[in-house]
Amino acid sequence: MKRLCGDRFNKEAEQDACSLTENPLLYSGSSATYFKESCDPEVLHYWVLIEKLLWDYCSYFVPLEHINEVNTEKMERPLEATRMENNTSSCFLMERKTHAKINRKKVMLAKLRKSCSCTPQKLKNFLMDFFPVLRWLPKYRCKEYIWGDVMSGLVIGIILVPQAIAYSLLAGLKPIYSLYTSFFANIIYFLMGTSRHVSVGIFSLISLMVGQVVDRELLLAGFDLNDDAPPALGDGSLQNDNLSNTTAFNLTIVGINAECGKECYAIGIATALTFMAGVYQVLMGIFRLGFVSMYLSESVLDGFATGASLTILTAQVKYLIGIKIPRSQGHGMLVITWINIFRNISQANLCDVITSAICIVVLVSAKELGDRYKHKLKFPLPTELVVIVVATLVSHYGKLNELYASSVSGAIPTGFIPPKVPEFSLMLRVALDALPLAIVSFVFTVSLSEMFAKKYAYTIRANQEMFAVGFCNIIPSFFHSFATSAALAKTLVKTSTGCQTQISGVISAMVVLLVLLFLAPLFYSLQKCVLACIIIVSLRGALRKFQDVPARYQVNKVDTLVWVVTMSASALVSTEIGLLVGIVFSMLCIIVRTQRPRTALLGQIQDTSFYEDDLEYENLSTVPKVKIFRFEAPLYYANRNYFLKSLYKLTNLDPNLEAARRKKYEKKEKQHLKKGNHRTANGLGIGETTLQLVPKQIDFQALVVDCSSISFLDTTGVNTLKEILKDYKNLNISVLLACCNPSVIDSLKSGGYFGKDFGCMQEMLFYSIHNAVLFAKDQKLPADCSV
Repeated sequence: MKRLCGDRFNKEAEQDACSLTENPLLYSGSSATYFKESCDPEVLHYWVLIEKLLWDYCSYFVPLEHINEVNTEKMERPLEATRMENNTSSCFLMERKTHAKINRKKVMLAKLRKSCSCTPQKLKNFLMDFFPVLRWLPKYRCKEYIWGDVMSGLVIGIILVPQAIAYSLLAGLKPIYSLYTSFFANIIYFLMGTSRHVSVGIFSLISLMVGQVVDRELLLAGFDLNDDAPPALGDGSLQNDNLSNTTAFNLTIVGINAECGKECYAIGIATALTFMAGVYQVLMGIFRLGFVSMYLSESVLDGFATGASLTILTAQVKYLIGIKIPRSQGHGMLVITWINIFRNISQANLCDVITSAICIVVLVSAKELGDRYKHKLKFPLPTELVVIVVATLVSHYGKLNELYASSVSGAIPTGFIPPKVPEFSLMLRVALDALPLAIVSFVFTVSLSEMFAKKYAYTIRANQEMFAVGFCNIIPSFFHSFATSAALAKTLVKTSTGCQTQISGVISAMVVLLVLLFLAPLFYSLQKCVLACIIIVSLRGALRKFQDVPARYQVNKVDTLVWVVTMSASALVSTEIGLLVGIVFSMLCIIVRTQRPRTALLGQIQDTSFYEDDLEYENLSTVPKVKIFRFEAPLYYANRNYFLKSLYKLTNLDPNLEAARRKKYEKKEKQHLKKGNHRTANGLGIGETTLQLVPKQIDFQALVVDCSSISFLDTTGVNTLKEILKDYKNLNISVLLACCNPSVIDSLKSGGYFGKDFGCMQEMLFYSIHNAVLFAKDQKLPADCSV
């Protein structure tokens, strides 16, 4: 034997003997399987004899009591026998760790007691967690951070003012309310936010969603959406709502019984909507429902933003060309608006068209130059502010409103309106509309926070971000503001201008405050077409997503389909419906993927112990008498039939049909025997009939199921595996499972797949495909291993 197998044989035998002496329970299975590949076949006979001698040796030197003790110790922890390829043995036992059972009731009571207890230290920690500024502000490095924060704050403040005035068109509100929103959002996020870089404030997509709800409620209340307000008189104060609209109604609507004009009712709807969105966000934070954002994939968000951008662009076209058309509402707003635009194109205001063309050329050129030379610029060019200042001066001194009937912004009052509690009766009307608004606002804020936290190597707390955004909506709603969110464009500008902390947000708020207190009336003559140009140019990034479609399609076709469906629904139906359609469609795509996953028969990579898809790779060798089937998805009730169908198709054998065929032949055989005819229905003898009953198409005696891609099994999945085990056993074909994870093993054990005492587990479950193949080649399942 030494001569035939060499030193390797001696070394392996010694290791087997040592491991067996130390613990005989760790020795299971014949080592002949391993040496069959490495030694001459003549040696196997001798090896079996040596194996028996080794066992006798261990039984002699290791007392039976010791074996019983080991068995007793191991009884406390379940053992799983899995065959695994190894240098010393073909099989060993894998011990599962014991997990202590947790008394959930006690844990919940302990957490409740801990959360309800109040100590000075706990109160301090709560305040510092709820207001993160208390943690980082005392550690603020003034000399290192102050210059970058001041510069970024000034730049963002300069950008915020024209954007706030412009986005008021989207929300269907007066510009003053957009300025309030920008001011309060920056202050509150400075106190409660955990991100150092995101810019929270007015956002085009959120403004559009608010505007759609405001317009709908105004129509339901009987207001005319095209009733443009004349120039306000007096000191520009908002105290007299009657002057803000030519039409004032004595309303008895949803609990409001007061003389309230269009502007009053519009901001009432917006604040009620904002308050409800903030309440939803805070409740989501309390109940830790941040996982909801996981259902908004990147494709859904991108498609939603692109579709909403098309809606925003469409809504601004009438301001670009200076025509008066009704503001479309409901589903199909985009199509209806374009139809109305083309019907009224002859009424275009030439002054507005020329102004829009000049502004768009200037803004786009400046943006392109800024993008090209951004590495040389210390801060972005304040193009929007320059355009607004120049356009306002030209409109004022050229008297464009009086001479050419160009629509202007009108009076923007200074100061703050006294706070007011949002109407509870209006909250009930917009409660459902506030839910998608809350989710979108939170998702965009947390996504940007996580992105920049990863980029600059710090951490955020998603739950606290939800609280921060929630209170950025709740508190400002008392001060005539509407919903807010983080915005990517302004956040990128902040980081590029040296922002280090949210001190920059305070600086931006001071710039907006300066406009609120002193400079707002100067924008009286600003043309609305200029504001529309600023909005449209700001959509460049979202509209450029169309250029990425081919590249996206090459990466993943399903994600591209999700993007197209979400974008189309958001643009053609409505933004809220589009978001819902995107979420549902993306989840359906996942379900379909698991219902019809990839399946394959595997072949062996030559001269290795690895196996791969026979249809995908060349030069794979088939394993004689063994079929290896891979199913790349969880096995559950929805894909059970597809699993069986694929298995039967790839193996070219349906055990149920084959069993029925055999029964048919057996029945015919019995009928002929009863008649005394020793020849069967096929004209064959009895001995020949036995051969005839064995189908020629069955070219395998073992089926190995690769479970490496099966993440879990439900009850239907376990029953399916038990079913194929039984059906194939009737055909004398063994079913072996390989590469099962612990969750799958637990499900199989609970479902009785291995029998009552798991006695056949070692012959049915394998750690690797190769080990299962070796077992299938050399051994047969015991007769008593059945379900």
